[in-house]
Amino acid sequence: MSALQLHCSKYLDIYSAQTDTEHVLPLLEGIQAGFPSPAADFIDISIDLNKHLIKHPSATYYARAKGDSMKDAGIFDGDLLIVDKSIDPVDNKIAICYIDGEFMVKRIKKQNDELWLMPANKAYQPIQLKEGNNLMIWGIVTHVIKSL
Repeated sequence: MSALQLHCSKYLDIYSAQTDTEHVLPLLEGIQAGFPSPAADFIDISIDLNKHLIKHPSATYYARAKGDSMKDAGIFDGDLLIVDKSIDPVDNKIAICYIDGEFMVKRIKKQNDELWLMPANKAYQPIQLKEGNNLMIWGIVTHVIKSL
């Protein structure tokens, strides 16, 4: 990844997204989990991950997750998150939140007139936003890239 690190904290590292490059890779669609397909010899479709994963280049950045508070949502320690600042922060979206001076990734929960930041791990408590909390939503997580 060719990106500039913008922030480093206990819960999240944030990087700029370099979207002006093009790196085209072969794409093999319809992969079976059984025997190899003879069609693999005729791969002629390709994909540019920047074009496929990043819809709004000027509003996109990367974040690297730290910890396990979002593991039940499929976000694990070390996963790379693609974050889009142009998407509205609506109920049930996973967002990069800046609350009281700290970045974190949480699911947005709106209930009646209350706003909550929800972890996806029962070992962590939800955060109820109250008067006096300083919250900024820095974008919505659109994709998670992980190493296996």
